[in-house]
Amino acid sequence: MENQNDYSAEEIFSKALRAGRRTYFFDVRETKAGDYYLTMTESKKFTNEDGTFYYKKHKIYLYKEDFAEFNSSLKETCDFIIENKGEEVISEKHDKDFDKKKETKVESKPIDEKDEKEEEKDFADVDFENDDE
Repeated sequence: MENQNDYSAEEIFSKALRAGRRTYFFDVRETKAGDYYLTMTESKKFTNEDGTFYYKKHKIYLYKEDFAEFNSSLKETCDFIIENKGEEVISEKHDKDFDKKKETKVESKPIDEKDEKEEEKDFADVDFENDDE
């Protein structure tokens, strides 16, 4: 019988998204039974006092039977945030140009609500199908 520790999940597909000090990895792996599942990893870079750096990683495993509900919950949650707070970053800590944008927004005329809704992008619409990019 094969030892569980000898098994390593083969990586089938991988996509990385860099976002400041964070990188998000979306990896498709294969189970022992030959089915696919998704791992999502957040990797955040930290610097030691001596100038060397290290990464902290957090991983989520998502299996096909949970895709529909996960996708629905993610979309609903992201839509809630956008509807209640908009897409604009409102934190100085997370947006280097916060003060500049705040000044520009005050000087510019406000966008009519209808136009703003039309411009919204549904970034939470996650597609788990392989579209053969």
